[in-house]
Amino acid sequence: MRVVIPKEILPAEKRVAAIPETVAKLRSKGFEVAVESGAGAGIFISDADYEKAGAIIEPDVERLLASADVILKVKQPIFNEAKKKHEVDMMPDGAILVTFLHPAAPDSHDMVRKLRDRHITSFTMDGIPRTSRAQRMDALTSMSTVTGYRSVLIAAQHLPRFVPMIGTAIGAVKPAQVLVVGTGVVGLQAIATAKRLGAVVKAWDIREAARTEAISLGAKVVGFDVPQELAIAEGGYAKLLPAEWLEKEQKAIEDVVAESDIIILSALVPGALAPVIVTRKAVSRMKPGSVIVDVSIDQGGNCELTKPGQEIVEYDVTVSGLQNIPGRMAMHASWLYAHNMFHYVDNLFKTVPGSPDLSDDIVAASLVTKGGQILFKPALEAMGEVVPA
Repeated sequence: MRVVIPKEILPAEKRVAAIPETVAKLRSKGFEVAVESGAGAGIFISDADYEKAGAIIEPDVERLLASADVILKVKQPIFNEAKKKHEVDMMPDGAILVTFLHPAAPDSHDMVRKLRDRHITSFTMDGIPRTSRAQRMDALTSMSTVTGYRSVLIAAQHLPRFVPMIGTAIGAVKPAQVLVVGTGVVGLQAIATAKRLGAVVKAWDIREAARTEAISLGAKVVGFDVPQELAIAEGGYAKLLPAEWLEKEQKAIEDVVAESDIIILSALVPGALAPVIVTRKAVSRMKPGSVIVDVSIDQGGNCELTKPGQEIVEYDVTVSGLQNIPGRMAMHASWLYAHNMFHYVDNLFKTVPGSPDLSDDIVAASLVTKGGQILFKPALEAMGEVVPA
């Protein structure tokens, strides 16, 4: 079986789905591995480094993808301007794709339908359940750690003022007020990073346990009370609030948003569209020069104004919808992701050559398309299509 690793073409994406260390591990499991020339250039890994690990180097991505049994990527397939073809259209019918697909996000729907129509068996790394057995495969947690750290640096770069309190001969500059919405892995790392930079940090989460973790990092918890049976899903993850409760949350957060200099938005519901928590009205009340970094944009975004992949200014507030934040810290992100990917593939194929083990609970939870069907329930719901019984 041939595993192929193409170069990522999403703008500013420097990560790669395999590094020489994991190529060698895949080879030891019985896979043939082919890598597109230059795939590792963004993290200073040469073609020669991959060849030493046992990979075949292919300079033409169209030939590379056409030869694939299994395709490992970092981000969702997009249109390749150089080839004037969508990446999905270069994949052979019946191939297996493993990557972050974000299948419930509106921008992903056409691409998911393409995968269905080409009979690609696809798996999304953001569908992996957060169970003990899945920890080594949990790329979402790995990338969330990077995202939380980097999102605060992005916000600080845009903010036209100091983040920490600065004492000078003519007086002290007050520290920035940072609000972190959603205190999962991304949010907790954002809190820790903002505290290191000297900000005053507030945290917003509807889950009591998540609030406790935020307090342990030195954040002041703000928010409103929600019946916990409405807030918490299985495994302790956030649940989508009913419409009337989401509207209450939107109103309750307005005053906290208005007094914030930086807002990091990271409230996600596994496999589903992100809830819109910060409305246009709330943004309009913010101070000029304030910054919102909406890291939930891959699943639709927590801010009503966020545009996927863009940084915009409205009401004199910068709203960042950058979609590939871990790709901006690509070396450690690739190291983490490549190892997650190896463990996922090792679990996916119990024998080589062989078929994916669809009875495995981790595999089943992350399956998106197979046999000309879309099988990922949150994606079907977001698309308004019939969900299989």
